[in-house]
Amino acid sequence: MHESILTYGRVVTRSEVFQGTVQIKAGRIADVSRGISGLPGAVNLEDDLLLPGLVDLHTDNFERAIEPRTGARLPGPAAMAAHDRETASAGVTTVFDALCLTDALDDPDRVESLREGLAALESLADSLKAEHFLHLRVELPARGIVEAFEGLRGHPRLRLVSLMDHTPGQKQFADVEAWRALPWNRRRGAEELAAIERHYAEGAARVAPNRAAILAALAGSGIALASHDDRTEAHIVEAVESGIRIAEFPVTFAAARAARAAGMAILGGAPNVLRGGSHSGNIAVAGLAAEGLLDALAADYVPAAMLDGALLLHHRHGLTLPEAVAMVSATPAALVGLTNRGTIAPGQRADLVRVHWHQAGTAIVRGVWREGGRIA
Repeated sequence: MHESILTYGRVVTRSEVFQGTVQIKAGRIADVSRGISGLPGAVNLEDDLLLPGLVDLHTDNFERAIEPRTGARLPGPAAMAAHDRETASAGVTTVFDALCLTDALDDPDRVESLREGLAALESLADSLKAEHFLHLRVELPARGIVEAFEGLRGHPRLRLVSLMDHTPGQKQFADVEAWRALPWNRRRGAEELAAIERHYAEGAARVAPNRAAILAALAGSGIALASHDDRTEAHIVEAVESGIRIAEFPVTFAAARAARAAGMAILGGAPNVLRGGSHSGNIAVAGLAAEGLLDALAADYVPAAMLDGALLLHHRHGLTLPEAVAMVSATPAALVGLTNRGTIAPGQRADLVRVHWHQAGTAIVRGVWREGGRIA
C-alpha cells in the first residue's frame, strides 16, 4: 500500500482550513498536522487547496459516454473507462453511477445502457480509477419495473435508489406546455408527440402500485432512498411517509422548505450552480444554499461541476470553505453510510484532491489520490 507525505497545502478539514501536512500510510490518513514538512520525498503542494476526495451520489455521465451523439453508441467497456477517467480527473473518488431502470417511455436504449453499464462495472472493477457504486433510477410509470427491480435489488454495488416520475404534468414537468416546448419535443411531429402523451397517460396508473411494490422490496435492506424532483409539500409528505430521507433535486422552494422541516437531506445539481439557475426553468440551487436549504451537491450531468459548484458557493455565495467542501464530500458520504471517507482526518481513507482556484472562477485539479494512490 502507498505511503507518502503531502505538505505545504491549505488543508480543508470538516471545520477549518490551515496550511499543513498530511501523512498517508497503508491507504489511510495517518496524521494531519499544521506547518510544512521538510522530510525527503514530501510532495510540495505549493499552497494549493487539499480537499477530501469528492463523493458523487448522482451522475448520468455514463449514459452520455455510451451515446456521445444521438444514435452513435460506443461499446460499454470503452464508455465506462472514458466516464471513469473524466470522473477521476474531476476529483471524484467515489461515484454513484445513476443508471435508469428503463424510463417512462420504455426506451430500449435505456435498458441496453443499464445492461452494458452493469456488465462494464463488473468486467473493469479492478481497473477503474474511482470507486463505483450503483444508483438505480426507478421510473415509476414504466412497464415491468417491479420485475426488473427484483432482479437487481441484491446487486452488491447497489447503495442508492431514487423514485422518479417524469410524466408531463408531474414534478419537473408540471407545466405540460413547457414540456411540449422542450427542444427534443419541438423536433417531433404532432402524431408522434400525441402518441408519447398517450403512453405517459397509460403509465400514470402504474405509479402508485409500482411505488408500493418497490418500497416493500427495499424494506429493511439498508439501501438509501431518494425522492426526485419534488414540487409540492404533498410530494415531501409522501416521501417521508415512505421512509425516504433524501430529497434529490427539489424543483420549488416550497418543496425544499418542507423537506428541511421534515428533516430530509436536500441534494442539488452542481451544474445549476455554475449556470446560475436551472436549464429547465426550476429553482436556482445557489438560492437554496442562501436559505440554508442545501446539504449536498451532485454532478448530475457534468462531473467537473461538483468541484466548481462547491467552490463557487464559497467564493460567491457566502458559505465557508469547510461548509462548501462538505457538500461534495462528507455529507454525501454520510447519506449513504460511507463513514470511512469524505473528511481529512486520521483513520479516514486517503482519498484526496489537490486544487488550484483560478482567478477566472474555475477549479484546476492538480492531483487526485484514491486510498493514497495517485489516479489523476
